[in-house]
Amino acid sequence: MKSIMQKLSILVVLFISFSAFSQEDTSKSEMNTYQDEVKQTIEEFFDGFHSGDTIKMKNTMDHNMVLLTITKTKSGGKKAITTDVQKFVTAIGSRPAEQKWNEKLLDFTIVANEGIAQAWTPYEFYVNDNFSHCGVNTFQLYNDGESWKIISIADTRKREGCK
Repeated sequence: MKSIMQKLSILVVLFISFSAFSQEDTSKSEMNTYQDEVKQTIEEFFDGFHSGDTIKMKNTMDHNMVLLTITKTKSGGKKAITTDVQKFVTAIGSRPAEQKWNEKLLDFTIVANEGIAQAWTPYEFYVNDNFSHCGVNTFQLYNDGESWKIISIADTRKREGCK
């Protein structure tokens, strides 16, 4: 009898452990909601970017956000260049009113759950309606419990072979 009780106790403890520490799968509906929220956050960031509204941009950004650009080296390799976020925001806010920047996001591929997300957005960039370059942005975001915050943006840039 004691052996049966021990085995039963072990099974109960194992069941409780698995139940307590297992994560529920994100439902398709929840994932769609998270994806929509992430897309809205990225679009709000670019609304601020296009209009020069740095407050709107900052509302979508985590205070530790990282900006990276993947560039070609002189030897033909690639490297990541970090951009100072404050300098980036200052440049947006002090851009001359007659200078129009338009980053057209061509598509969104978003993977998200309740706490973290990644987005991939091919883009074309125009200055005063003139094509400048194209590339891909990647965004990493987290949900702080109230809204999605961008924690990193990395981009590529090229002038040819865009379409």
